Amino acid sequence: MSVSKEQLSNPIDLKKESKIATSEAIHEIQGDGSFRRQKNRFTTPFGDEKGELPVEAGRYRLLWAPICPWAHRSVIVRKLLGLEDVISLGTANPIRTEYGWEFSLDEGGVDPVLGIRYLSEVYVNADSEYAGRATVPAVVDIQTKKVVNNDYFKLTNYLETVWSPFHKQDAPDLYPENLQKEIDELNEVIFHDINNGVYKCGFARSQEAYEKAYDALFNRLDELEERLSNQRYLFGDYITDSDVRLYVTLARFDVAYHTAFKTNRNRLIDFENLWGYARDLYQTPGFGDTTDFEAIKKGYFASANVIENPLKIIPKGPDVSGWNTPHHREQLSSN
Repeated sequence: MSVSKEQLSNPIDLKKESKIATSEAIHEIQGDGSFRRQKNRFTTPFGDEKGELPVEAGRYRLLWAPICPWAHRSVIVRKLLGLEDVISLGTANPIRTEYGWEFSLDEGGVDPVLGIRYLSEVYVNADSEYAGRATVPAVVDIQTKKVVNNDYFKLTNYLETVWSPFHKQDAPDLYPENLQKEIDELNEVIFHDINNGVYKCGFARSQEAYEKAYDALFNRLDELEERLSNQRYLFGDYITDSDVRLYVTLARFDVAYHTAFKTNRNRLIDFENLWGYARDLYQTPGFGDTTDFEAIKKGYFASANVIENPLKIIPKGPDVSGWNTPHHREQLSSN
């Protein structure tokens, strides 16, 4: 595609004109040294009610980066439900620049559909005064080039429910009505102590904050290790939204968090049940085929403003071939 000068953003101008933060440390480290993740700004739900975002095929583009667990889970659900031809996908370079997520993997260094170089552009389009980080996942209205939803916590639930008219035949019910209350409760636990828990460890700026997050993280992992000792998935025989949420952290645990975020009591592969469970999911279409271990390592160890790694040396290991080994978790299924 041909790229105009208008499409190619100048990073210096972008930085001068934008108030957007590019580092978690700018707004999200508290006085006691603990990390508190920023709230989502664009949270209008999808649906048919007045004021909601209309559910329309071809209207939106989902922007993500393979490093990001929040974005990864929306990509997994999109694939599990067969929404690939309904919501298009734009992929940012996993190495976050000092100006934020960049579409440098695409020809001309711009997203081929939106014509943007940096993710922050669609945030500024939507709110010229936006001063938080421009985060993925971001759902963008293709016509206006404005981000309309960046609510990573609820996005998969929208895909699982109000987007159901576009689900493929025999799509899994990841958010069954009779389990939604229980799923929501477990998702809260997974988010605070595990998904965000590893970040609380990695971004902590005091020993006390780090150890508090560390203990909460491994206490929860121990609980789930026990829970998964006698059932295949978190809610029995079938994959649910909760499994997607737990998987994205487990997939990054040994290749990134164990070292980069100092979550080093033990590795994922040292948990018998969690390791088997993670391999079971990885070998399920939609999970492993959207998991890029090299991109994950590059993102955590070579990005600007993630960890203190001035030489940007990316670890050669660990060996990830074990993800394809037999798990025998199907023996726990009751049918």
